[in-house]
Amino acid sequence: MYESESAADLYDLVYQDRKDYRAEAGAVAELIRSRKPDASTLLDVACGTGTHLEAFSRHFEQVAGLELSESMSEVARRRVPQAQLYPGDMRSFQLDAAFDAIVCMFSSIGYLNTVDDLNQTLVSMGRHLKPGGVVAIEPWWTPDTFLENYVSGHVVTKDGHTVARVSHSTREGDVARMEIHYLVADARGVRHRSEIDRLTLFTPEQYESAFTGAGAKVEFLPNGGPGFYVGTWA
Repeated sequence: MYESESAADLYDLVYQDRKDYRAEAGAVAELIRSRKPDASTLLDVACGTGTHLEAFSRHFEQVAGLELSESMSEVARRRVPQAQLYPGDMRSFQLDAAFDAIVCMFSSIGYLNTVDDLNQTLVSMGRHLKPGGVVAIEPWWTPDTFLENYVSGHVVTKDGHTVARVSHSTREGDVARMEIHYLVADARGVRHRSEIDRLTLFTPEQYESAFTGAGAKVEFLPNGGPGFYVGTWA
């Protein structure tokens, strides 16, 4: 999806203007510590360009990231040089490390294609936890909460760059199809970029089953957005 560092930088510019990463990381850190007060290590799965990872580094002694996209990982390495960055697929990663907490933010879990993918991901997370470890996942929308034909728009200007982003979302079965267009203007002129994102509309029952099947006790915490699934392992 973000096949180059310039595309990853574009993602960074747009979303840092739309999201309060520090506030989100602080809230999730509180969720984790309320269940594991001594949590000091954290793995951010699908860490992208490392913006949440950088924010989590303010709350945990040691942070690491897992990311499939090398271009995004390169941006994350520059942003959080003290973090260990692992290449890998969330469904099947195998690291020589265990963590007090694992997170998956910004609805990245929705990029999984099947329920089997979701189940495998929770098993992979569970085997990388220390005893009493916690997993916090920010889900994508569900079949009941997805808004058909939803339109979003945003414009940001920074450091001589102006980016306009618009999107339109439709439903194809249990998949949300999001068509996104960017107009980028800077000293070189005006350029257009577009992409199609497809995110699976898993049901609450499927999320909960994936957690319990991996050996966790799970609860859903609403927050006015997609909410969070938080699982604890014995």
